[in-house]
Parts: sequence; C-alpha cells; structure tokens
Amino acid sequence: MSEKKGRQNKQDKNASKIAVMLGLFVALMVGMAYAAVPLYEAFCQVTGFGGTTQVATKGSDVVLERKIKVQFDANISSGLPWEFNPVQREVEVKIGETRLIFYSAKNLSNKNVKGTAIFNVSPDVAGQYFNKIECFCFTEQTLNPNQETNMPVEFFIDPDYADDPDLEHVDVITLSYTFYPYKD
Repeated sequence: MSEKKGRQNKQDKNASKIAVMLGLFVALMVGMAYAAVPLYEAFCQVTGFGGTTQVATKGSDVVLERKIKVQFDANISSGLPWEFNPVQREVEVKIGETRLIFYSAKNLSNKNVKGTAIFNVSPDVAGQYFNKIECFCFTEQTLNPNQETNMPVEFFIDPDYADDPDLEHVDVITLSYTFYPYKD
C-alpha cells in the first residue's frame, strides 16, 4: 500500500513540475509576443532590413563623385481623404550629398484629418545606407479642411554604399511613402 502511495506522490510531483514548466512557457510566449514588434522595428532600424531607412542627426562629412538617382513614390491608404504626391519625381545626388526634397499633401475633406506615413526604400539592401535627417514621417501630420502643404525630407546616402558589393551596379533607389489615417 505504501509503495502505491509513494508512486502516486511521485506522479503528483512530476505533474506539478510539468504544470509549472508549461505555465512558465506560456508566460514566456506571451512576453515574446508583446516584445516582437518593438524588437523587429529595432532590428529593421539597425540593419535596414526590408528597406527601412536610417535616422541621422547631421549630413555626411564625405561626398563621393558617384551619383545615384533617387525616385520618389507616394501612396494613400483608403479612408484618408488626401492627395499626396512628390513635388519632384526624382533627383540625382552624389553619394554623401545632403538633399532636401518635398512631398505635397492636400486634405480633400471639410474637417481636420490626421495621417501617418510609413516608408521603405527599394532595393531593400539600400535601406541601410539611406539616412534621413528630417522627415514628415517621424510624426503624425494634421491637415485642416482643404489645407495643402509641402512636407520636407532631408536625406543623404551613406558613403559606405559605394563599398557594398550588392549595390555595385545599383544606381537607382526608390523612396516610397504610404499615408494612413492616424488613429489615436
């Protein structure tokens, strides 16, 4: 009888250990789910993965003779009553040269509308070298009824671009924005 009780106690202890381990595993998975988005954003920001651009506080000290054509693309998500376009469709810049360009946005509605822009660079591998000093995409934008405005993007292409063998023959980069309605 005591042998049977001993086996039962051992089974109960094993079941308790398994329950605790499963509980810890579930808690870890929930924590990972909450951390996934900020960790992914940090990873993309550091590596330029997926065409994510870099943020810089000042321009480059080095300007190379090699030129890159930068094309600009603009998109609007459904539900945002705006017109949104680049003022210039493309510019040619020297690698390392700081350039200021503008996008134009107009609120087509008769009420205040907030929007937020996401962006990417293609080809994706160029994103890690595309540095923004100033950009309307850093914060949400509010346009008053029928307001039209020009929104700046100040950028440069890091001189290390010229040393990347994957970009040796890439002389065109596209900077693309999509505006979405901003939800508080």
